[in-house]
Amino acid sequence: MDFFAYKDHELFCEDVNLSEIATLYGTPTYVYSRKSIESQIDSYKKSFTQKDNLICFSVKSLNNISILNIINKNGCGFDVVSGGELQKVCHVGADPKKIIFSGVGKSNEEISLGVRNQILSFNIESESELYRIEKIASSMDMTANIAIRFNPEIDSGGHEYIKTGRKGDKFGISSEKSILNISNYIYQSNNLKLVGLACHIGSQILDLKSYRLAAKNIKNLANKVKQIVNVLDFLDLGGGLGISYFKSKIPTPKELVAVIEKELDDMNEKIILEPGRSISGNAGVLLTNVEYIKDNFLIVDAAMNDLIRPALYKANHDVWNVKKTDLNKKQWTIVGPVCESSDIIAKDHEISASEGDLLAIRSAGAYGFVMSSNYNARTRAPEILVNRNKFDVIRTRESFEDLIKNEVNISD
Repeated sequence: MDFFAYKDHELFCEDVNLSEIATLYGTPTYVYSRKSIESQIDSYKKSFTQKDNLICFSVKSLNNISILNIINKNGCGFDVVSGGELQKVCHVGADPKKIIFSGVGKSNEEISLGVRNQILSFNIESESELYRIEKIASSMDMTANIAIRFNPEIDSGGHEYIKTGRKGDKFGISSEKSILNISNYIYQSNNLKLVGLACHIGSQILDLKSYRLAAKNIKNLANKVKQIVNVLDFLDLGGGLGISYFKSKIPTPKELVAVIEKELDDMNEKIILEPGRSISGNAGVLLTNVEYIKDNFLIVDAAMNDLIRPALYKANHDVWNVKKTDLNKKQWTIVGPVCESSDIIAKDHEISASEGDLLAIRSAGAYGFVMSSNYNARTRAPEILVNRNKFDVIRTRESFEDLIKNEVNISD
């Protein structure tokens, strides 16, 4: 269900008119729907019919603590990829036994933080990382839970930058021989415990065949690993399920889970999924104002520093009028004010527009604010959370003082 819809030609988020938010807080501004987030979580939970499961929200997609608090209260765990993300989810009261720590470059400090909190698992991505975790756990006289992330050698499609499951990618371990040797090493360690296997094949995945193949591969590998360690607690299939950016038909969580459950029907391990975009993506919009019209360009006040996906991935976002109209409707190229030719939000996009119009960039909930920056000394946008007919500021707009507060002006 889409929680952004027109009512009497005005675009609403749930029961709040987006024009009201723009009037109060200006633009650019991120707006999220709580009901959308909770609805998607519920879709995942209800999709499982057979298997014990855990949904670990991918924090990198949207990490505002108010959002994380809601996700935590809805019973989810978390997939984190940095010490900052781990501290954020602990801050909102997450159960450490529902936290998975992924990523290829975990520092000593980050590992110590995870061990100290006794998280569910470190998803290791190299032998060197494993030895470092063991050394740190030993120095703390503790045991670290380990899942081995392997590369299933699957090209999941999509942009080159979001493919993560091939042998040439920086993530995971590709050699089955290495994985079995690592499993044996962990089994004999006094400070490590092998609790699972993990894989993550990419992002914005629209073909369930990739998941079916990943599930088949993790099953085959798990059966070999269990000849060494006897028991595994879970199999982590990662995240990556895509969303609709232009009302295209996409696989649902129910269809995804059905494929995985069928392939793992004879396995006893808990299934873990790490959805991010499919929970948060369509829960958010970025409001922006048309500043100028020049030839076929709509120059708006949102820019690549606010939403970098179009510039970085050539991603396509739908853009809607907040006040529905057919006046001056034609194909426009929507650009921001940053001094880069790549600062393009949408190219050849059909929309009605005049100077001063308010627009909503759709599907901006995932990898939107979290990837924003202060490039061109631009302050970052506020974040607003809507809950039915009410809304709260969950991050204030940055000020000039915020922009320079960590800088030091030295005198000659």
